[in-house]
Amino acid sequence: MFTGIVEERGQIVAVEPLPDAARLTVAGPLVTSDAKHGDSISVNGVCLTVVDVSGGAFTVDVVHETLLRSSLAKAHEGDQVNLERAMALGDRLGGHIVQGHVDGTGVFVSRADDGLTTFELPADLAKYVVEKGSIAVDGVSLTVASVADDRFSVALIPTTLSLTTLGLRQPGDVVNLEVDVLAKYVERLAVPHIATATAAGQGHNGR
Repeated sequence: MFTGIVEERGQIVAVEPLPDAARLTVAGPLVTSDAKHGDSISVNGVCLTVVDVSGGAFTVDVVHETLLRSSLAKAHEGDQVNLERAMALGDRLGGHIVQGHVDGTGVFVSRADDGLTTFELPADLAKYVVEKGSIAVDGVSLTVASVADDRFSVALIPTTLSLTTLGLRQPGDVVNLEVDVLAKYVERLAVPHIATATAAGQGHNGR
């Protein structure tokens, strides 16, 4: 579990293709300061398990499912990435509940001088995004300023732009998106009841 508050901007130093997977080595002196085998670290919003730690860098294996759903499929040596260690029990929740389970990818559209930044997102994810709600973009917890059918906007402060990869994004760049998990649970619980109520109403009207 993460909070979406990026601890440092690291760098991919090696990419090794594996059968239906990839092995990444990522430099991050802060997140590796107490990391060990089996720990979880968020890399651009993707929760990954540490395989090895050495010299201020850590190695992770990215499985096929994660490659399909995230931008890590196109990771290259030299890419900068947002890093966050899993939160400890009792830590302050500075952002929002982020699982590190990427729902899909979006596309950076534009950023205005005042920091208002717009991304495109898949239609199947738009239903989970609401104005003033939370969304994680490349692992960064953000508050939605506005939302439409195929895009949403967030207001990025100078600190976020300077300390995360969002300040480096250019139009057309692909980003990882994780919608608020609470919205998905609400949908899962509510849909059967809505369907039952709708069917009952139609049956009543047909009498």
